[in-house]
Amino acid sequence: MAGSPKKPNPIDVHVGSRVRLRRTMIGLSQEKLGDSLGITFQQVQKYEKGTNRIGASRLQQISAILQTPISFFFEGAPGSPKEAVPGLSEGEDPAYVVDFLSSNEGIALNRAFVKISDPQVRKKIVELVRALASDGS
Repeated sequence: MAGSPKKPNPIDVHVGSRVRLRRTMIGLSQEKLGDSLGITFQQVQKYEKGTNRIGASRLQQISAILQTPISFFFEGAPGSPKEAVPGLSEGEDPAYVVDFLSSNEGIALNRAFVKISDPQVRKKIVELVRALASDGS
């Protein structure tokens, strides 16, 4: 088995992707997160890809820096009950939401959307997006 790379654990991949999601949501670079943790940005990349497992004490540090509860990193994790993910209807895959919110488009859309202060405007945008999505069906 020498020479064959070991596949990352799906939970480690999920937690890493949630670290990336939260980091990008607040506009923090890998370098700045690494500096805050006393590690290189390359190590942050390995955490985010799930290549390197994040230990409990390190996850606690990351949680504090990213100002989010530790439970955030495990929401929608493989093997967790779907009912535990608030806001998702039955049959919806939480990985789809995480994948979208982790994409460049999802991050940009989320950042712009939260800057809209008028709740009526936000509601109209959601209605517009729903109408556009149903047009393609």
